[in-house]
Amino acid sequence: MKKHLLFLCSQNKLRSPTAEAIFCEHPAVEVDSAGLNNDAVTPLSPEQLHWADIILVMENSHKNRLNRKFKAHLSGKRVVVLNIPDDYEYIDSELIAILKARCRAYLG
Repeated sequence: MKKHLLFLCSQNKLRSPTAEAIFCEHPAVEVDSAGLNNDAVTPLSPEQLHWADIILVMENSHKNRLNRKFKAHLSGKRVVVLNIPDDYEYIDSELIAILKARCRAYLG
């Protein structure tokens, strides 16, 4: 059975969609991404949280915002902070290398 990984950042424009794009073909996982801001490209929904086995956020501030906005939907959920600052463009080669290194343990 595939693990469900949900990647979150603020706007769902650069970091989390990059993660979704690079891991979407991985045989051991299914991936999705969203943003925590109300005006995100794809705003986070409770349904995505229920679907996810592991929630991977880019920064501590995202974990804090996730806990504030969606606390009722996080029971029993594992939330991992990847510590990736908002310094990269979409599909940036350095961002891809960091994501691959920091997500290796969650890919099964």
